[in-house]
Amino acid sequence: MTAREFFERAAELERARTPFALATVVKRDGPISSHLGDRAIVLADGRMHGFVGGSCSRDIVREEGLNALRSGEARVVQIQGECASEGAVDVYVEPHLPSRMLVIAGATPVAGALARLASALDGFRVVRVVEPAEMHELAEAEAEHAVALDAFGDFLAGVEPVDRARLLTVVASQGHYDEDVLEALFKGSEPAYAGLLASRKRAAEVLDEVRQRGVEAERLARVHNPAGLDLGARLPSGVAVSILAEIVATLAAAKPEAGK
Repeated sequence: MTAREFFERAAELERARTPFALATVVKRDGPISSHLGDRAIVLADGRMHGFVGGSCSRDIVREEGLNALRSGEARVVQIQGECASEGAVDVYVEPHLPSRMLVIAGATPVAGALARLASALDGFRVVRVVEPAEMHELAEAEAEHAVALDAFGDFLAGVEPVDRARLLTVVASQGHYDEDVLEALFKGSEPAYAGLLASRKRAAEVLDEVRQRGVEAERLARVHNPAGLDLGARLPSGVAVSILAEIVATLAAAKPEAGK
C-alpha cells in the first residue's frame, strides 16, 4: 500500500464515521523490519491495513490499537525483547473516533442553550428532537439537524451501530413529551448517557410511566436526574454548563483502563 493509498483509506474511514486507530513507528533501534514512519490502520474488528513490522509487532500493535479505541486515548507502545529480533521499536497509537451524537429533546430555553454550547465544542454532533409544531422555533442551522418527535424511533433505527453505542441524550422538554422521548430512546438504543431535566417528583412519575410502557426498570435506572452537576446554576446557560460537565465526567468515569 502506497502512502497515498494509505491516507486515502484513512480519509474514507473518516468520511464514513468508521472508528479506527492509526499506528505510526516513531522510533527504532537495532535490527528490526520496520522503519521510521511506517504506518498501519487498526479497525475495531481487529483487521489491519499497512505495515509496522513483523508478526510479533503486528499482534502487539493490533491489541494496543483495540485498547486505544476502547479507551479513546492515544499511547506510545514500546516493543522490545518480544520477538526473535534483538531490536526495539516505539509505535504511537492514536484512536480516530467519530464525534459523539448528542440528542437534545425539547424546545425549551435550557435545550437551546445546551445545543448552542455543545455545538461550539469539538467532539459533539448535536441533533434536536422537537414536536413538528416546534420546528419553526429552532434556528435555521439547528433545524437542518432536527428530528420530529414522531419520527424519533425511526431515526434511531437508522443510526449506525457505532453512533448508537456512543449516543448521548438530554431530555429537556420539561414535561411536554419526556415519556415519549425516553420510551423511544431505550427501545431503540443503549445510550452512553441519558439525562432528564425534571424535579425528582416529576422524574419519578415520568420513569414510572415509561416502565409501564415496557422499558425495564434496570435500564431506566441509568437516567441521570436531575440532569447536570450541582453547580448552583439557575439560568438556562448555567444549567447547560452543568449538564455538559456531567456528560464529560460520566464519559471519563466509563473509560476502561488500558489493556482491559
